[in-house]
Amino acid sequence: MRTIQHWIAGAATAGSSDRRAAVWNPATGEQQAEVVLANRADVDAAVAAARDAFEDWSQASLSARTKVLFAFRELVNNNVDRLADAITDEHGKVLSDARGEVQRGLEVVEFACGIPQLLKGDFSAQVSTGVDLYSFREPLGVCAGITPFNFPAMVPMWMFPVAIACGNTFVLKPSERDPSASLVIAELWAEAGLPAGVFNVLHGDKDAVDGLLEHPDVAAVSFVGSTPIAKYIHGRASEQGKRVQALGGAKNHAVVLPDADLDYASEHLVAAAFGSAGERCMAISTAVTFGGIADELVDRVSEKARAVKVGSGRDAASEMGPVVTAQARDRILGLIDSGEKQGARISVDGRDLSVPGHERGFFVGPTVIDEVTTDMDVYREEIFGPVLSVVRTDNVDAAIDLINANQYGNGTAIFTSSGEAARRFQRGVRVGMIGVNVPVPVPMAYYSFGGWKDSLFGEHHIHGPEGVSFYTRAKVVTSRWPHLDHAATQGAQFSFPTAQ
Repeated sequence: MRTIQHWIAGAATAGSSDRRAAVWNPATGEQQAEVVLANRADVDAAVAAARDAFEDWSQASLSARTKVLFAFRELVNNNVDRLADAITDEHGKVLSDARGEVQRGLEVVEFACGIPQLLKGDFSAQVSTGVDLYSFREPLGVCAGITPFNFPAMVPMWMFPVAIACGNTFVLKPSERDPSASLVIAELWAEAGLPAGVFNVLHGDKDAVDGLLEHPDVAAVSFVGSTPIAKYIHGRASEQGKRVQALGGAKNHAVVLPDADLDYASEHLVAAAFGSAGERCMAISTAVTFGGIADELVDRVSEKARAVKVGSGRDAASEMGPVVTAQARDRILGLIDSGEKQGARISVDGRDLSVPGHERGFFVGPTVIDEVTTDMDVYREEIFGPVLSVVRTDNVDAAIDLINANQYGNGTAIFTSSGEAARRFQRGVRVGMIGVNVPVPVPMAYYSFGGWKDSLFGEHHIHGPEGVSFYTRAKVVTSRWPHLDHAATQGAQFSFPTAQ
């Protein structure tokens, strides 16, 4: 049985813990590896390696840092297929989706390559007689990233390229469900010339997470995952005086207006709901529509959902793979059952899907549930599976009110040909990321990603300009260099200094 190890101080290591966790192949339902789970001694070792590397790396020139970043970018680009293979085998998503994940992560690496421009400060000459004022930003120290199973390459790459480019060192705690991609990334960093200890990978469960949250040498924590855990991490790390950005769950709505192109809208709803088996924090899980077009939209969506090709992620014909674990599959099936029991109508039922040759895999077929109401569990809970609920309402204002009443505020979309309706929608919804005829509005790397309400805890969104702000702190310097002949005759003032 293959054992997946930590990466600490520039080398793979099993650490000192004897605990292990199974790593499954979701398409076959078979265990394919085991991953070591860190204890507090392993946490201490990883943080110590990062702390020891910080002094030299934080003082490295911007030229030296960008040289490593550019080399890393080229290596990742040359190893997209290697990373995609690791992602597909452990997460289950189809290879084309895994490759797309790596490419979106690379966009943040490319953004971080511009760090000399991003870290430029301000300078104001002669703010007072003989006095200049300027600002610059410095790294924080050891930063930790705690990342989810659904994007084992992209979400970590939302964090560590910016953190490292800013002069910090980094400890990544990836999901123990699909940990191999993080080891590939660590090897590529080393090949790119990143000094040992600047980037470390620590595998583990809650013990490792708590160790990082409580460690006095960890200055900042970034997290992406469920809302309950985001709340926990934000509270626990904040109590320890750390800077925290914690991105939580989502319940993303797509509103389809009567003037929308229904073929276009239904096609994109299906892709947004069932891509990556719905295991995306930006997946569309709820379609909101109106009486006059509701039946036709449900018919078109259902027809396209039935045509989705489900199979192993390694099969080039597959458009959707399995969900990540048997437990995830069973939870999704339970929520579909509850929707039916509570009065919703199952238009497309994915509960009994069996994939020939992969009968033990963790598959759930595309599922469309019509006539869902906001008091049903299938609406209230984040399903994180290939389930699209359809909620019927009266008009665009009622749709806005429905979205604003939801606890989450991550992403939303509207399909319409009306500029007025689109503008009213984007101004009215209390959501962080909005798509107009774009179902999955993930911003480019030079913007920042993050939601509102229970989808974000902390003040900073991730990557982009806010990522640079999160991983640095500002210094402002007021300087005077008096003429030597006058220095002795210019006495200090006891009143509060003012500009003159």
